[in-house]
Amino acid sequence: MVQAWLMCSPVVNKSAPCACDPPVDISTAEIDKIGILTKYVSIPVVEKEELIEKVCEERGYKFRDELIISKEKLSNYEDEIKKFFEEHMHTDEEARYVLDGSGYFDVRNHNDEWIRIAVQPGDAVILPPGIFHRFTPDHRDYVHFLRLFKDNQQWVAHNRNELAKVMSIRQQYLKDYIENIEK
Repeated sequence: MVQAWLMCSPVVNKSAPCACDPPVDISTAEIDKIGILTKYVSIPVVEKEELIEKVCEERGYKFRDELIISKEKLSNYEDEIKKFFEEHMHTDEEARYVLDGSGYFDVRNHNDEWIRIAVQPGDAVILPPGIFHRFTPDHRDYVHFLRLFKDNQQWVAHNRNELAKVMSIRQQYLKDYIENIEK
């Protein structure tokens, strides 16, 4: 089951929980407000493919693959982990289903504070296009994802900078989600 909390600052160890002291839990309703869909789906292997097909049809996903993030399976592991943890956005949804392992998606709320979303097997997370985010595995350095894509299996990460902030997809995200939340 997805859990989320406000992050402390500065981040000393990105693969640790990095919760504020005292902790400030974030509800799934609050995560929903910024456009992030989360769900826990524990499904028997027999029914998994049927459910994946249904989700793909409902959301318009045309491609899928699996990604294993571990020192043993991911070439250039340290460089790749640094890239994943660089704050960025995409022009397409980022849909992930955790098959094994665990990690953290970090996203910003309407006050520009970091929210850490912990994911583990059975958790599904869909980030909307235009949301700045980052990812890191937890202290176990292992996560196995099913990734779902609408149009482009090799989409581009747009790191947070002045150009990315004015991209039309970012402006649409702000309009659809952030501008409607009271600060």
